[in-house]
Amino acid sequence: MKLFRSAAVCLTAAVVVLLGAGLWFGLGAGRAAAAPAPTTTSSTASNGTTTTTTNPTTGGANSANGPSDPSGPSGPSAPKDPADPSSGNNSVTVQIGGNKPSSSMTVLLLVTVLAVAPSLLLLMTSFTKIFVVLSLTRNALGLQTVPPNQVLAGLSLFLSLFVMGPVLSKVNKMGIQPYLHGTKTQTQAWHDGVAPLQQFMLAHTRPQEIALMLRAGNLPNPADQSHLQLTTIIPAFVLSELRSAMIIGFVIFIPFVIIDLVVSSSLMSLGMMMLPPVSVSLPFKLLLFVLVDGWGLIVTSLVQSYHTGGAVASP
Repeated sequence: MKLFRSAAVCLTAAVVVLLGAGLWFGLGAGRAAAAPAPTTTSSTASNGTTTTTTNPTTGGANSANGPSDPSGPSGPSAPKDPADPSSGNNSVTVQIGGNKPSSSMTVLLLVTVLAVAPSLLLLMTSFTKIFVVLSLTRNALGLQTVPPNQVLAGLSLFLSLFVMGPVLSKVNKMGIQPYLHGTKTQTQAWHDGVAPLQQFMLAHTRPQEIALMLRAGNLPNPADQSHLQLTTIIPAFVLSELRSAMIIGFVIFIPFVIIDLVVSSSLMSLGMMMLPPVSVSLPFKLLLFVLVDGWGLIVTSLVQSYHTGGAVASP
């Protein structure tokens, strides 16, 4: 083992020596190649003797003469004379598009209207009155969930569209379409478009409710109804609609209350006190309501109530 170790050490030392010698000779050859070649100058004297002088080059031609100076910056060029406008077509044309609203503005107005549509439907149309009357009719019949609220709301919505059709057509004709076509400004379109709604609400609003809102807001009395603000007309209109709906509901309740009284008295006289009067009177209520075509009478009365007093007259 010691012999093998000694041989390995000797072999390693020999490899190191050979590598060192190779590196040394390689570096020496590189330096010799990188060194510049000496310059030999020969001169002949007058007596015929030739003298040869060898000058080693140490840095090349640029190192002997030094680096050259950089050139200075050039001066600015003189400005050119402006071109003659008459020599060519140099005009600029800008297409404005008149007073038409941009597509982004139209989308913004549409989103705004959709956001406030439920409030507009409840407060500025006949929806509130129709829905309240239909709900009171259902309660007068003694039915709690039939027809369901979704059916009553849908029926009220389409009846409101039927009633408000002429008014909405005037709003579209006088306000929306002129604004979209650029024939009216935003202020003019708003003023002309809201006029049919104001006339509709004022035609179905009692003067007492208008006076109530003016006193509640400490507002002066206007010269005429055309000077009333929407903030005064809308709550007064809603109060009038609720009052009218309550009156109609009272009229609808009377015949059904009479049926309940007759059925209760009959059961008491027969000694059937344990039998609920509602379960006995409900079939008679439904029979009476169907025989007189109750839904038709109520819907006809509601629709015709909005065509009196110039509700849809032209402004």
